[in-house]
Amino acid sequence: MPGLEDYRIAIIGAGKIGRAFIRVLNGRVREILATGRREETLARAQELGAVPLTDNGRAASMADIVILSVKPYQLPQVVNDIAPYIDGKIVISIIAGVRRATVQARLSGATVFRAMPNINALIGGSTTAIARFSDYDPRDMRLVEDLFKLMGRVYWIPEEWLDTWTGLVGSGPAYLAEIIDALVLGAVSMGLPREIAYDAILDVMENTSRLLRESNRHPAELRDEVTTPAGTTIHGLKELEARGVKAALMNVVEAASRRGRDLGAEIDRAVREALGLE
Repeated sequence: MPGLEDYRIAIIGAGKIGRAFIRVLNGRVREILATGRREETLARAQELGAVPLTDNGRAASMADIVILSVKPYQLPQVVNDIAPYIDGKIVISIIAGVRRATVQARLSGATVFRAMPNINALIGGSTTAIARFSDYDPRDMRLVEDLFKLMGRVYWIPEEWLDTWTGLVGSGPAYLAEIIDALVLGAVSMGLPREIAYDAILDVMENTSRLLRESNRHPAELRDEVTTPAGTTIHGLKELEARGVKAALMNVVEAASRRGRDLGAEIDRAVREALGLE
């Protein structure tokens, strides 16, 4: 079976995530083609090692794998642009809210995958979910998985879980950024310089995550190891409980997941109408 180095890949929409793909794929695939509507977008793509193109159809015709990385409202036009050129090819949609069946219905000659990376793709540390379907060829699945592994960890999940995935993993970096900022401000209020507090809490977040993963501990186990009788940690934990922080974080994921589900349904319906599928 050919490896990624044998494939030409077209990235339709060289925005932030599209450029993240270019960075990790450069030198690892046969050729990268990237499309965009603005000269600035194309110039950045070219600087990163892609062949810049304004014609989506031409990019798709030259590629073996096509990655759709555009805004949902742009998808109907993009699909119409590439539809004549994708028979027998792999198309990967990373467009939030749009169901795999919607894209597949218009690109019936292609094998369509739906994936959801997150913003950490910008540093090659994405946590990506790929929707699993029973009709995929295992060889295609390995190829798509290998591609996303270049950007970080990969999980195969049922498509119906993607709304919750969005609420947890897609939005997760924003939640953690807010928590980090709050902890830093607390340290500043007690006299620690902001720069030191910020660097230190980033170390703590990074290495706590690593410790949990490598030790395979439940978070409660690690919490109990740090917590000593009448010590500093238990007083901090008591304040978290009094403020309902744990329940609030649970509610945050639930609220974001519900919004993801509702917004996804709206987006998918609008795209289907634009494609004449409704």
